[in-house]
Parts: sequence; C-alpha cells; structure tokens
Amino acid sequence: MRWTTAEIASAVGGRLVGGDVVVDRVTQDSREIDPSSGSWLFVPLVAERDGHDFVPTAIAAGAVATFAAQSVEAADAVVIEVASTDDALTALGATARNRLSEAAVIGITGSVGKTTTKDLLAAVLRRDRTTHANLRSFNNEIGVPLTLLGAPDDSRAVVLEMGARGVGHIATLCRTARPTVGIVTTVGKAHTSEFGSVEAVALGKGELVESLPVEGFAVLNADNPSVASMADRTEASVVTFGAAGEVRAEAVTIAEDLIPSFRLVSPWGAVNVRLGVQGDHLIPNALAAASAALPLGVSLEHLAAGLEEPDRSPMRMAMKTAPSGARIIDDTYNANPLSVAGAIEALAAVPADCKVAVLGVMAELGESSRTDHERMVALAAEHGISVVAVDAPEYGRSALHVADIEEAEAALGALDTATAVLVKGSRVAALERLVSRLLG
Repeated sequence: MRWTTAEIASAVGGRLVGGDVVVDRVTQDSREIDPSSGSWLFVPLVAERDGHDFVPTAIAAGAVATFAAQSVEAADAVVIEVASTDDALTALGATARNRLSEAAVIGITGSVGKTTTKDLLAAVLRRDRTTHANLRSFNNEIGVPLTLLGAPDDSRAVVLEMGARGVGHIATLCRTARPTVGIVTTVGKAHTSEFGSVEAVALGKGELVESLPVEGFAVLNADNPSVASMADRTEASVVTFGAAGEVRAEAVTIAEDLIPSFRLVSPWGAVNVRLGVQGDHLIPNALAAASAALPLGVSLEHLAAGLEEPDRSPMRMAMKTAPSGARIIDDTYNANPLSVAGAIEALAAVPADCKVAVLGVMAELGESSRTDHERMVALAAEHGISVVAVDAPEYGRSALHVADIEEAEAALGALDTATAVLVKGSRVAALERLVSRLLG
C-alpha cells in the first residue's frame, strides 16, 4: 500500500517530525529493508530486544521513515513519534484494512493446518483475482497488521492466518483485520500449556466465527465436534467440509510420492483434484480452502488448478530425495499430536523397506505431554516405524534417544533407496538442520 508519512501520522495519532515522504513498504525487521523494492517505514518494536536500537541500522539500509516511542538517531529519515510502536503498528494495520473495502478478508485458525490451508486457498484465489496472503506464519499481533499493510491497493482477497496462545488473542486480531470469511481447520492438543485445556482452545479459536459479519460466512470442519458446534456462535452463514460436510473428498488415491488425488464433491459441483501437497492428512485443508473459494465465485476449473499448484511454505510435508536415494520427508516447521500423527500415517504409506521417524519435542502440551509423546511412539510402532527421539526424553523408553542432530544422523546410519525418513518437531527442536545434513 502507498502512504504519505502525514497520512500515517494521522492514522496512528503520531507527531510527524521531518518532511512528508511516500512509503509503500513496512517492516519491523531492519534486515528486510531494500531500497530497490520500495520506500520503507521501519517499526521498532519492543520485546526481548528494543527495536529502537536498530533505527540507525534501518536508516542506513535505506528506510525513509521510522516510528519512534523514544529518542532515536534518525538524521536522514522522517520520524513519526508515537506513544507505543506496537499500538501504532496495530492502528496502521486497521487503517489499511479500511482501504480493503472491496476485498474478501479470510481469517484462518485452528490447532493444525492453518499454513497449508492458507497456501492452498491463496493459490486458488490467485487464479482469477488479485490476492495477498501472509508470508510464512505471520499470524500474530505483528504479522496480521503487516500482512494487511503489504496488500496491494487493488486486492480482491486477503488471506490471513490467525494464531493464538490464549483466549482473547483471536478476538484481538479480528478487531484489526475484520474478516468477512472465517475458516476453522480443527481443534485439538496444541498450545494447551497456554490455553489450559482443549475446551479453552475451542473457546479461543471460535472467536474468529464470532467476529464475522452477518453477510459473511464461516467454514467449519464437520468431522471435529468442537469445530462443528461453532455454528451456534456466529450470525454468519456456515459452509461445512469433511466426510460429514457439504464439501468432501471421494474416491481418494495416494501415489507413491504421497500426492493425493480425489473427487471433490460440493453444492457448487464436483471436480477431480490432484493435490499439490503430500499426505492424505492434508486433504481436509484442501476441502477447507475449497469451502471458502467456491462461495466466493471461484470456478471448479480454477479450484482444481490452484489446489494442484500452490506456493508451498517451506518445511511442511515436503518429500525430498537424498544423494543416497533415500526419501526424506521434511515436516520440521512445527509439531503437535495432531500433526505428528498425520505425518506418521503419511510415512506409513511410503513404499519403503525401512521407515524411521526422527522426532523432536512437541512443545507446549502441558500436563499431558508425556502421554502424548509416548502415544506417538506407539502409533509409529503399529506401522512398523522406528522412532529416533532428538533431545526429547518425553517419548519414553520405546524410542531410541539421541542428544543432538549429529547423533541422530549417526543413528540413522547409511541410507539407501529402501529407506524413508520423516523428520518432525516443534520449532524449538530446529530439526531442519538435520534435513540439510541428510540431503547433503
């Protein structure tokens, strides 16, 4: 979006110091600033590190303006003085949302599947309209306003992930983004150490559908009772997906590379789909995307084409081939019991003589952590899959435990074409480093 610094100061209730210049890019990360890609506003947020310390770096990199809630060295840039840079970012994001009056704004939340659903839906919508979606998993009080600010002025669809670590978080994001469509993928054990219980997770995720206008619609997972019951929490219309839903998958087949194909059936018609992501546990994400796209007027032809060719976020169910010929499934972005179980089931479907799941810790599970970890090992055993646990004693005695990725690589030994390896863990495990080593 294109702004003048005078417009920005007015939007956030700030004081403009310096001239009135044009800004068309906004970031909180000074490392992103590249003058060749636009005119940048730097937002120095205060967290573990004070972003004000990086204002000189941002200006040296080419930022033309900066927010500031304290004195900063900014001789070559316009300064917009504000009481709080966090609040200013939120206010500017809300003003950006006001400019998107012609766009469908789609919020996506759930315990698992948000990013894949976002990737699939954005790919579908881009087939026939200007569409903007959050990068990576920019799904919090920073990422949501930044995504809104990054949307082109002529956007007709904006797709937003919405994450939460407690009741009230989604409601806060919705006050900024004001979604017209809300998707809830599923509810299960994720971040329960913060929420306290699965019931609290459902309460928090349902804030998305409560925020929808009566003329909007909610997309709900009919196969998850906690999600299906959210129909009673919204005045908007409801579209359901899943085996018990209005939009469902029939005649599912899985290729050797784990690519699913199926017949998508819906009130808007039926179409054959070859999904561009790996693992049949991701089919519900495709159905969720379809359930949002079809009511927005996307054709069945464009739907099938978009689902087959998404812009995939990294480190999510990506099957790669190592120099040894072994197949490596990189699903290292995050982990909870729902996603780990799905990934193990996907590994089980790979035609290989030797199958190993290298698992890092599933973080933020609370009191059920030990039981949930041991349940994943038991599920792997049911499928004849060995488990190597990296710095994660929670998996119990049935797993082979190693201290780090070097020991994990050694435990895997010599890989060959008869071997398939799943690598998965929460972000704190950083197991993408092991994937890099295995791929050489």
